[in-house]
Amino acid sequence: MYETIEIRIDDRGVATLTLDREDKHNALSAQMIAELTEAAEKLGADPAVRVVILTGAGKSFCAGGDLRWMQDQMAADADTRFVEAKKLAMMLNALNEMPKPLIGRVQGQAFGGGVGMASVCDVAIGVDSAKFGLTETRLGLIPATIGPYVLARLGEAMARRVFMSARIFGAEEAVTLGLLAKAVPAEALDDAVEAEVKPYLTCAPGAVAEAKRFTRWLGMPISEEVIDQTIRGLVERWESDEAQEGIGAFFDKRKPGWVG
Repeated sequence: MYETIEIRIDDRGVATLTLDREDKHNALSAQMIAELTEAAEKLGADPAVRVVILTGAGKSFCAGGDLRWMQDQMAADADTRFVEAKKLAMMLNALNEMPKPLIGRVQGQAFGGGVGMASVCDVAIGVDSAKFGLTETRLGLIPATIGPYVLARLGEAMARRVFMSARIFGAEEAVTLGLLAKAVPAEALDDAVEAEVKPYLTCAPGAVAEAKRFTRWLGMPISEEVIDQTIRGLVERWESDEAQEGIGAFFDKRKPGWVG
């Protein structure tokens, strides 16, 4: 049914949603964005599903935006860029608001949009060897559509430590920042995730869904107006001279003009 993701549901009602583009480091393509949006809606509506685990195939959790997707945005006009960026934003929103506990099993590196994917999880457990980074500013872009979820997870003070610098940081710092709840050796990852799953299996599913909705209402608001503003900010950056230079340099395998 799906080409870029895989869904398995065990007899307890625990669904594992796997980003399945291992050869592309699970980068977010247009097709994956569409399939994740559909999967979030279906899993959220399935009464047999009690908990969802989000993970990736292979060594990377999610490397951010797919290179082909980036090239398409470079060639597109502003209206098309807005439409495509909104698809990404609404996928993140669908996962964030899914009325099931969403547990991140971060088995490898997460950059850019991958940090956003970890941020929409209710709790994320990662391997202690994982690397992270909000790398958009290296390309002359900004972490716009993922921004509300990253800020909601880290808080402004912690986010300002990594949001603008594109600095790569490790799992231990990811725990300090609040991106990960815990960092464990690879061989302990499944047990640590299972420890997060089990308590939910003793809870009333409707109460869990309502409690999650309530935390979103009490927490940082991520309204459609906020989402659209982040998209407009991203579209404006796509049209900037810095983005043209940064992304062009990336594909040309050279340093952008502002380096050195």
